[in-house]
Amino acid sequence: MDAQVLMERFIEYLRSNRGLSEHTCMAYRGDILQCLEALDAFGRGNPDDVTLDDLRMWMGRMAHTVGKTSLARKTIAVRSFFTWAYEHGMLAHNPAHALRTPKIDRNLPAVLNEDQAERLMDTVDAEAGEKNAGKSKDDALNAHAKALRDCAMLELLYATGMRVGELVGLDMGSFDWSNRTVRVLGKGNKTRVIPFGAPAQQAVEHWLHGGRPVFANGNSGNAVFIGVRGCRIDQRVVRQVVHEQAEQAGVPDISPHALRHSAATHMLDGGADLREVQEMLGHSSLQTTQRYTHVSIEQLKDRYRQAFPRA
Repeated sequence: MDAQVLMERFIEYLRSNRGLSEHTCMAYRGDILQCLEALDAFGRGNPDDVTLDDLRMWMGRMAHTVGKTSLARKTIAVRSFFTWAYEHGMLAHNPAHALRTPKIDRNLPAVLNEDQAERLMDTVDAEAGEKNAGKSKDDALNAHAKALRDCAMLELLYATGMRVGELVGLDMGSFDWSNRTVRVLGKGNKTRVIPFGAPAQQAVEHWLHGGRPVFANGNSGNAVFIGVRGCRIDQRVVRQVVHEQAEQAGVPDISPHALRHSAATHMLDGGADLREVQEMLGHSSLQTTQRYTHVSIEQLKDRYRQAFPRA
């Protein structure tokens, strides 16, 4: 079978059977196509003729042009492609069976400590409670609505550890207020239910009752979080809000994902079970969640050094 036809069938499999987003499918397609074009230049245009040495030669050449993280991503995509083709009877052998990804330096995720997180939440809570004196009535109303929204978003991000994409995708029916849980649609179209506390509930309710009606219009639909023009809020706006609020609170500059990291770390510090944190974050692999245990250990070392200067 023609290599590109085979690739397109694999992409359709990712899209239809695994439920991957169009963005992810196109990333897979770009990485695999790049490899297939290189193999064709080696004289291996037929996938059945490709060998492990051919793939290692491709990796060796790519290593001169891309970083380790990008090369690891490309290698995983290519290995997945050849494995799928072999397992579905489209190739007589799997040349990528023993293909290893390059080792990547594992940087610990950036997090706020608990004091910094509390200061950030206190800052957004305070702004949501301001009266915006000195502004015109309309300006004061809009400023207050925005402050309520920003407070609700940050409280929910930190309380649940949800991804920013999951936050902007929330609809009005996503919450179960009696149980204080929220249903989110995560990666691979997988749904999970996450609990949250009273501060987040209060912040979201204040936004829904006192802020959202100010911005809502015919474009709002069922979106929980909307922008000043009434449309579902964009991820870029959420990121900007988090950066601005971190600066306002005088804490290290962070992203929404860093709030997710912080939530996971603080849960583990508080004695939460690793499996519980895995379920809350929606990680498919426990190994991904285990990264946060290393963060907790590093923070413990910092506290020890502060308490014992001679340590």
